[in-house]
Amino acid sequence: MPAPISEEQTSRDREALLAAAEALFYERGVQAVGMDAVRSAAGLSLKRIYALFATKEDLVVAMLRRRDRRWLASLSEYVERHEDPHERVLSLFDWLERWFAEPGFRGCAWINAHGELGSSSPAVLAEVRSHKKAFHDRITAWVGAATDAPAEPVCLLAEGAIVTASVTGDPRTARAARTAAGTLIG
Repeated sequence: MPAPISEEQTSRDREALLAAAEALFYERGVQAVGMDAVRSAAGLSLKRIYALFATKEDLVVAMLRRRDRRWLASLSEYVERHEDPHERVLSLFDWLERWFAEPGFRGCAWINAHGELGSSSPAVLAEVRSHKKAFHDRITAWVGAATDAPAEPVCLLAEGAIVTASVTGDPRTARAARTAAGTLIG
């Protein structure tokens, strides 16, 4: 009988699996990546993978949650380095431009997952909505600290810049959105 797997090993296996799944799903798309590819990239057996996540859908949701924590933390850390409230709002677009210019940028992982699975997976749809709400809540807080102007147009500029940069491959999309946001917040 095999020895029980320690919590430490389970944690390492889980992180390796989530990292492999995120890289593959973001690069190729969720539906285009089979579990054998995830198995190979993670270096885990299918039995071990399914012991950690009962379904591929569970793995996708966990991967999106993991990415959400890192993505929002990185964004907030960058924006909140700025003391001036107006500059915080505008720096959101500077951060987006840096992200858009990263090698392998394929747009928003949540929009991509929604496009592939949103209508067929309530769990993925809920995770996408949770991320978008958190993103919009952060922008709303930053805009609210800077001006009495409504935040929703700034949220739409950020979302539109993400989608446009994904389609065009041009990181400078964020600059145009930054200029428009500057006009909106005065």
